Amino acid sequence: MSQQPAPSIETSNRIFTLPNVISFLRLLGVPLFLYLLLVAEHDIAAVIVLAIGGSTDWVDGYLARRMNSVSRLGELLDPFADRLYILATLVGFTVREVVPLWLTAALLAREVVLAVALLVLRRHGYGPPPVHYVGKTGTFLLLAAFPIILLAKAVPSWESWAYPTGWGLAWWALGLYWAAAALYLVQAAQILRADRENPHVGRETP
Repeated sequence: MSQQPAPSIETSNRIFTLPNVISFLRLLGVPLFLYLLLVAEHDIAAVIVLAIGGSTDWVDGYLARRMNSVSRLGELLDPFADRLYILATLVGFTVREVVPLWLTAALLAREVVLAVALLVLRRHGYGPPPVHYVGKTGTFLLLAAFPIILLAKAVPSWESWAYPTGWGLAWWALGLYWAAAALYLVQAAQILRADRENPHVGRETP
């Protein structure tokens, strides 16, 4: 019996979908988190906001596929919200000395490497390579690690388990983050090599 191919998910131009609303709410949580962490210094409330933002990382994508409401805006909003949460958390944690500067530098250096690679691809008329599950897993683990690390600082009596758990997830996420970057660089190199061999084939139309 032949296996039927999986049905393709159609991408729409809709803006007001439930997954997009969730992504917008995640974005609104970023300034709230920074206010609670840096201005009010309500660490427990900041942990809650950060945990909600991180736990809903997969919700918008899941609902978009489940409800057949995948949109072009959603495909941009989801990774943008992830990066904004990570950047805001790194800035806030570094200012409050929750994490050391080397972790911030290691994560930001990865983003700089990918940004340069994407600029090179764009100059040759190509968009970004498809998102790899290794990178998505690293992002998920990082968004899980951050609230646990902050929880260890906010509740000293929980530090004995929260600190090693949070940092274990953070180290795992950092490794996957850079592994994903290496995969993206390999993909970019393959695209550019194919471009030299077959110019004007597969490029984005302006």
